[in-house]
Amino acid sequence: MGEMSDYIAGLEAPERDLMEWIRARAVSLVPEAVEGMSYGMPALRYRDSPLLSLMSTKDHIGLYPFSPEVVSTVEGELGSFSWSKGTIRFTPEHPLPDSLVDRIILLRRDQIDAAKKR
Repeated sequence: MGEMSDYIAGLEAPERDLMEWIRARAVSLVPEAVEGMSYGMPALRYRDSPLLSLMSTKDHIGLYPFSPEVVSTVEGELGSFSWSKGTIRFTPEHPLPDSLVDRIILLRRDQIDAAKKR
């Protein structure tokens, strides 16, 4: 286990289960991702850059793709979800659609890959 897995394991269901699903999905889509820290949060890192973080608060779960550009790209798909340039907020009762989670992960991966080619 690592920083993100340990953090998620310490949560209560249903937040824990949803966040673990997203973490596992990210690792499935980006097998090179490793657990670490970014901006003081447990995160998945890819090619030495933060890929995503998940944090649970009293009122919501925040998904942090560490990229205002990624959030902006999916803005039209966020519907009634609360978001800002750095996070997308959701709850276990109103989770992000699987296809949107995949899109966010892959957009961030592709962004990191493009930056590393420079």
